Amino acid sequence: MSTPKPATHAIVQQQAGLLASLPFSDTRDFDDVSRGLVATIDEPVLAADGTVVWDNSTYAFVEGDAPDTVNPSLWRQSQLVATGGLFEVVPGIYQVRGMDLSNTTLVEGDEGIIVIDTLLSQETGAAALALYRKHRGDRPVKAVVYTHSHVDHFGGVKGFVSQEDVDSGAVKVFAPEGFTEHAISENVYAGTAMGRRAGYMYGAALSRGPEGGVGAGLGQTTSTGTVTLIEPTDIITTTGHEVVVDGVRLMFQMAPDTEAPAELLVYLPDFKALCTAEDATHTFHNLLTLRGAVVRDPHGWSRYLTESIDLFGDEVEVVFASHHWPMWGNERVVEFLSLQRDLYAYVHDQTLRLLNKGLTGPEIAEKIVLPPVLENAWSSHGYYGSLNHNIKAIYQRYLGWFDGNPAHLWEHVPVEKAKRYVEFMGGADAVVSKAQASFDAGDFRWVAEVVNHVVFAEPDHQGGRTLLADTYEQLGYGAENGTWRDFFLSGAMELRDGQFGTPTVTNAPDVFAALTPEMLFDAIAIQINGPKAWDEKLSLDVVLTDIDTRYRLTLANGVLTYSAAPQRGDADVTLTTTRRQLPALAAGGLGGGAAGIQVDGDASVLSRLAGLLDPGDDNFAIVTP
Repeated sequence: MSTPKPATHAIVQQQAGLLASLPFSDTRDFDDVSRGLVATIDEPVLAADGTVVWDNSTYAFVEGDAPDTVNPSLWRQSQLVATGGLFEVVPGIYQVRGMDLSNTTLVEGDEGIIVIDTLLSQETGAAALALYRKHRGDRPVKAVVYTHSHVDHFGGVKGFVSQEDVDSGAVKVFAPEGFTEHAISENVYAGTAMGRRAGYMYGAALSRGPEGGVGAGLGQTTSTGTVTLIEPTDIITTTGHEVVVDGVRLMFQMAPDTEAPAELLVYLPDFKALCTAEDATHTFHNLLTLRGAVVRDPHGWSRYLTESIDLFGDEVEVVFASHHWPMWGNERVVEFLSLQRDLYAYVHDQTLRLLNKGLTGPEIAEKIVLPPVLENAWSSHGYYGSLNHNIKAIYQRYLGWFDGNPAHLWEHVPVEKAKRYVEFMGGADAVVSKAQASFDAGDFRWVAEVVNHVVFAEPDHQGGRTLLADTYEQLGYGAENGTWRDFFLSGAMELRDGQFGTPTVTNAPDVFAALTPEMLFDAIAIQINGPKAWDEKLSLDVVLTDIDTRYRLTLANGVLTYSAAPQRGDADVTLTTTRRQLPALAAGGLGGGAAGIQVDGDASVLSRLAGLLDPGDDNFAIVTP
């Protein structure tokens, strides 16, 4: 592994300026984050084979004053987020924080507990439950609530309950409308690309330390255990819907297309406690996460927070979320919700105002400044989302990728563009020489732009790779945003040491097992190598005996389509199985012989179809061609 470089004079000056200008005298968050501590986390979480899947102690270095290699605002946030343990929110509500990227909340009922969000991995979920039970007793789990469809909120469910517990009716699983579709599709359709980029976003391969990973702003990083999924038993569709589980009243507020496509908030009237899921946290959240996703709706997001204030603002006394730490007192809670609401609304409205004056996304991102009240609220800072990239996301949501300039309508691909730029600028050596002067002057954004062209034009140009890695490193050191830091430092790492692949895999067997037939067929279709399949024609029927449904899949013109409508004639081959056995196709069943699948007809069709599949690459290049 290469040795990190120190912060340059330009970065040291930047950090000093931030220390002088930001409201570091406001230490209320430090009081809140430690309030109600019951027990600390004393040991790492291990997989069955002894592999460490989570170790919060690796962030023990995040204490004292910020080093020059970390933005002091991000250092402060990381100190808060790394504070882990079992905490009493109010009597009867407990949180385990610092056991994964997210939190899990345990609400005590008459006999058992209700679990709100389950962390990302089965192993961390089990460890969190064990920590709770060690100090609060062996209460059975009566229900699980998934607040939304992101994997760090459902992936640890089998650490709390088993499929048998749910199938028997002993445990209910509540989730918002659309949960299963979105939870699965995000991790299957574009899962390979998202997973590779998520390795950058969460700094999964970075060494932890002042020159490496210090946290992602929302949480420290992702655990690397087993992702599980139990499908919901109860789907929530309506705001105001109330249920009673084990004597605990839960009132739901729907908030679709906010931080997740399927999301809800939970109010606990008997505790006067509001769980905001991920719609109000101690950061400006992502409108477009750097790992990739559908652009989120800040306008709707702000309206749902207004609704939260209208519904619960008169009596709520504590607010907690599935990340970060709670806040107490009605006045503070309502102020916090209002500031979060105003943050999303202001950025949305001002982006649209300037967009309609003809400014492009990058131009708007450089122009908008938050009002002083928002700028001085720590919870408005961009530790996970950022003002800069969220503004570009809003532009993309409304106007797409094209900024209207014809010069940008049909550009060369990066490698071809890079070759031409480098040639125009006098060759790779000349570019690197000039860029070094810009680096020395602290103009790192410009160096990254021009030297990236050198690396894409001549990937083996060592001077270019070295300078670009050094530049990404300085940009990482200066970033307030945790995921920007991780992206920059991960890029530097790969330029110096080679590609690290995808450390955390979220398209797990449980996720595949929950695929509907249509989603499974779509997952196969997006792997078809179109040009290779241009001249292929084949058909197969899939008969699902337990739901009395027959699908006809047809390959023609490089496209795999399907229909459940009656079809003329016989298919080339017929597969007979059950809905539960069908996902075996995603695990190699197209080659024939998958357990639980009967094959009738021309079995060679399956091999032909399998030969046309072109799966994703979980180690594709990012900072090189």
